[in-house]
Amino acid sequence: MRRVVLLTALLALLAAPPAGAATRHVVSGAGFGHGIGMSQYGAYGFAQNGVGYVRILKHYYKGTQIGRAPSRPVRVLLQASDPYVRFSGATRVGGKRISRGLHIVRPAGGGRLRVSGAGTFSGPISVTGNRPIRLMGPAINGIDSGTYRGAMVLRPGAIGGVTAINSLPIDTYLGGVVPGEMPSSWDYDALRAQAVAARTYALATRQRGQVFDLYPDTRSQVYAGVSAETSRTNKAVADTARQVLTYDGDPVTTFYFSTSGGRTENVELSFLGAQPQPYLESVRDPYDDISPRHRWQFRFSRSELGARLGAPGTLRRVDVLRRGNSPRIVRARVVGSRGSRMLSGADIRARLDLYDSWAFFRKVSTSQVAQRARGARDARGSFPEIAGVFAPAPRSRRVLVERRSGNTWARVSRIRTSRKGRYRTTVGITGVYRVRVGSVAGPAVRVR
Repeated sequence: MRRVVLLTALLALLAAPPAGAATRHVVSGAGFGHGIGMSQYGAYGFAQNGVGYVRILKHYYKGTQIGRAPSRPVRVLLQASDPYVRFSGATRVGGKRISRGLHIVRPAGGGRLRVSGAGTFSGPISVTGNRPIRLMGPAINGIDSGTYRGAMVLRPGAIGGVTAINSLPIDTYLGGVVPGEMPSSWDYDALRAQAVAARTYALATRQRGQVFDLYPDTRSQVYAGVSAETSRTNKAVADTARQVLTYDGDPVTTFYFSTSGGRTENVELSFLGAQPQPYLESVRDPYDDISPRHRWQFRFSRSELGARLGAPGTLRRVDVLRRGNSPRIVRARVVGSRGSRMLSGADIRARLDLYDSWAFFRKVSTSQVAQRARGARDARGSFPEIAGVFAPAPRSRRVLVERRSGNTWARVSRIRTSRKGRYRTTVGITGVYRVRVGSVAGPAVRVR
């Protein structure tokens, strides 16, 4: 916010500059995430209201049925082409018994790997134990020296070094996923819904033609191994063992996210270029308002907003050309003094660091209007005025005028705007004023 205070008033001028002026660009919106599939806070709200996990899932993924997952393990990439891999806690390497202590694996040439204390093996080799295996050093999931159930498959890296892949049953894998995607304290039916969604997503998004199936980060799902497991989320996984969502018999891509703002979105309207899917259509989300990101606001100066959006020249406005069903932004035009540029809703969200692409742009300005006066006596006896714009104009064509009173704002009047959102009104006394419509407040301006 900028403040310009007039220090000297020349009463002889018919139109003196304003005593105070400021402009604020307010971006108000809803939701947190991409808006596709299951809203996690919405699922939590459904569970709090006694809705079971199967009904929750069928609400967000329309037309789906509960199916059964295959029993084969999943392979999760943990370290890729590292110069060497270190592990402990295993009892066998490639079928050969070893001590539980620390072992170092290095390339030995010709597709072979040398394991300290065990010898040289042709890769890939399987490392197993009676207890979880500790993989020393940082993994792709950001965990340093984490422990993992199942087997650790070691193979020569694609660009040299050694690659470590965790191979384990899918429900064991989910034990390290679900608590990282949803708080373990939430209602069981929300946790069960999350377990089924995560299991289905893992199967539907496996890498094809690769030596691994899944990444351990947001490229697939965040997988943290044993360190993430909790008794409640493990129970939710066990209660839904091998259950997946299917459409026409195949597992579906069960996108999920934090907060919908009250409605989810069609996949093709959020992920531009994606094909429409009957199970990923916009649905109402009645209990999502428990989320702290259900509604939000960001404030920018004109120069900051223009710079972030890449406006050609000085920013003039943002024209939203198309909205989805939610109504998240699909496409918008950023208009500057030297032209315009097109941006998708995802582009706008990323450039402005918004929580979601469900966003509305408003410009609010307020200035003190200098009095037209012929003499000092008339000027001293007149009431100060403020004027500005609230654009786009509110539907009611009304804005509240408020005056700061201590640490709060007191209502002064309710005034009408023009169709373009312009307003002008007198205020009784000097002080700090602003205009407001709902939760959108303009900048504070001192009136003298």
